[in-house]
Amino acid sequence: MMKNIHEEFKKMSDQEHAIQLQKYFKTGKGEYGEGDQFLGLRVPTVRKIAKKFNTLSIDEAEKFLQSPYHEERLFALFILIDLFKKGNEEDKKKIHELYLKNTKFINNWDLVDVSAGPIIGAYLFTRDRKPIYTLANSENLWERRIAIMATFCFIAQNEFTDTLKIAEMLLTDKEDLIHKAVGWMLREIGKRNLEIEESFLKKYYQNMPRTMLRYAIEKFPEEKRKSYLKK
Repeated sequence: MMKNIHEEFKKMSDQEHAIQLQKYFKTGKGEYGEGDQFLGLRVPTVRKIAKKFNTLSIDEAEKFLQSPYHEERLFALFILIDLFKKGNEEDKKKIHELYLKNTKFINNWDLVDVSAGPIIGAYLFTRDRKPIYTLANSENLWERRIAIMATFCFIAQNEFTDTLKIAEMLLTDKEDLIHKAVGWMLREIGKRNLEIEESFLKKYYQNMPRTMLRYAIEKFPEEKRKSYLKK
C-alpha cells in the first residue's frame, strides 16, 4: 500500500504549483521553511488521498510523516488525526507520543495548525498539560507554535487558562509566526468571552508585538481597535 500511495502523490503532482508553494511557504535560504520540498498538490487533493487510504496504520503514517515532501507529511497528519479520533486510549497515547517525537517534521504553520489541536490538545484535555509548557519554552519555532495552537482544543471547550498562560510566555517571542498564532488564539477566546480577552489585552496590549495585537483585535469595532492601537 505504501508504494501505491507514493505513486498516487507522484501522479497528482504539479511542478508549476510546487514552485508557487515553495515561495508561499518560504523555503528559500534563511527563511522559516528553508529546504522544504513540494509536489504541488492542493490541500483538498491531499485530503482525498487520505480518505482513500484511511486504513493505514499508525506506524505506516509515521513513515509518511518523515517524508521529504510537505504534502506527504500533511497526508500523514490527516491520517493520524483520523486514527486518533477513532482510536482507543492506547492508540491515542501512541499517536500523542509519536507526534512529540516527530516535531522536526511538523515544520510549517499549516502542518502545525491542522494537527496541534486535534492531537496534542485533544490528548491533554483530560490530562496533565505540562507538555505544552515544555513546547512553549522550546527554541524551535514550530514547537512553540504547537504549544499555543494545541490550546485551540481547550478554547473550543471554553477553557482559557492555559491559552492565556502560554500567550503570556510568548509575549516577548521574536517570531512573527508566533505573534500571529497568539493573536489568533486571543481572538478565539474573545469570540466566546470578550471580557476575558479584554482583561488580558488591557494588561499587556502596550507591550505586546503589534502583529499579535492586530490579530487579537481584528474583529473589534473600528473605534475600539483604534483605541488599542494608540500606544
